[in-house]
Amino acid sequence: MDHYYWGIDLGGTKVECAVMARSDDRCVLRERIPSQAEKGYTHLLQRIKLLVDSCAEQLGCYPNAIGFGTPGALDPATGVMKNCNSTALNGRPLDTDLAELLNVKVRLANDANCLVLAETQLGVVQQVNPGAEVVFGIIMGTGVGAGIVVNGKVINGLHGIAGEWGHNVIEPEGRACYCGKYGCLETVISGPGLEQAYHARTGVHLSLSDIMQLAQQGNVDARYVEERLIHYFGLAVAQVINILDPGVIIVGGGVGNIDKLYDEGRQAIIPHLFNSVLKTPVVKPILGDSAGVFGAAMLVK
Repeated sequence: MDHYYWGIDLGGTKVECAVMARSDDRCVLRERIPSQAEKGYTHLLQRIKLLVDSCAEQLGCYPNAIGFGTPGALDPATGVMKNCNSTALNGRPLDTDLAELLNVKVRLANDANCLVLAETQLGVVQQVNPGAEVVFGIIMGTGVGAGIVVNGKVINGLHGIAGEWGHNVIEPEGRACYCGKYGCLETVISGPGLEQAYHARTGVHLSLSDIMQLAQQGNVDARYVEERLIHYFGLAVAQVINILDPGVIIVGGGVGNIDKLYDEGRQAIIPHLFNSVLKTPVVKPILGDSAGVFGAAMLVK
């Protein structure tokens, strides 16, 4: 039992478990099953138990603690989940219910925090700046989120919202966000936000990948969307650097695959920076879809 540490990633459609060896951080077992979350909260908990029991049977031992990566946050004041796009979790005391069901100690963190933790301890941070005191990790995809690791530990904050970078208002007269505000960063530089910007100019619905291909070909409207992304990325990241001054910034998610973020996007940070030079590495993650579940496990390492 003490030879391993366990993590579970609660995705929108799947539940994934990884068991890691304490001796060398090697993944010794990894298994995933459909979450079937549409059948409700209680059913989802039973799916988690099924997965844990299966992995324990294969290893011949049961954990005494499990880290969970979640699609939202546990509110420290109320003890229930909030801001989960897997809505069955919202308003539920997930950590308490899991601890009782599985008879283990439970530690929860937002999935963005888990990605940053894994990339800090096992991934790209070890390559570019292994001594980084602060690491800021961004997920730019369907939504925009982020996580913060300081001295190897996830920062959750007083309200459990540390790293909610995507819900800073950056365009006060902008589009409505699901959170109730207008012009949140998520409405501007997420994949859907960029697609909406193209549609607003052209009346045409295109995927982000198609828009970026048109931008490479010199299409004026697509170039506008690309330049809009670079501008707001630079402005928003500079605000983070001015506050946290991270040693590494990791950019994950589908939008993070746009290569210009790492040259033109990096240059767009500098005019808004309270410093004359920018030394911070801005890099892609290297662990792929392993990061979330590995980071969840590291919560209890």
